[in-house]
Amino acid sequence: MKLQSAKREEPEINLTSLIDVILLLLVFFMITTSFVREAQISIKLPESDSAAEVKAEQQQLEISVTAQGSYLVNGRALIDSRPETLRAAILKVMADVPEGRATISADANATHQAVVTAMDMAGKLGFTEINIATVRSVAPAR
Repeated sequence: MKLQSAKREEPEINLTSLIDVILLLLVFFMITTSFVREAQISIKLPESDSAAEVKAEQQQLEISVTAQGSYLVNGRALIDSRPETLRAAILKVMADVPEGRATISADANATHQAVVTAMDMAGKLGFTEINIATVRSVAPAR
């Protein structure tokens, strides 16, 4: 009696279900992804040829930012330029100032961060009307 050994079949991996899952994930991510085109965002900063004069009817908070990034609150220089010091100085003069009105004047060479810090601190302390002081630009001689 001769016993024949059965031929062993090579195991195979069925990739059909794996491909289906990957395609479904691809379609899901394509549908749910939003594309932000940052190259299309353009910012045009305002320019002032004439500065409107503001009449000071009441005393208001005035924050000045120097080119070095230090602050002056109502003309008084602060000991350092930390936000906590600026906050303390604003709180100190808040009793003399009507609520909600502040003016920020910054040197042309002041950093953007220093100006934003002053605006942020004034906003956190309840000032809702924050004005940015400008000066009239000088026309070039022809």
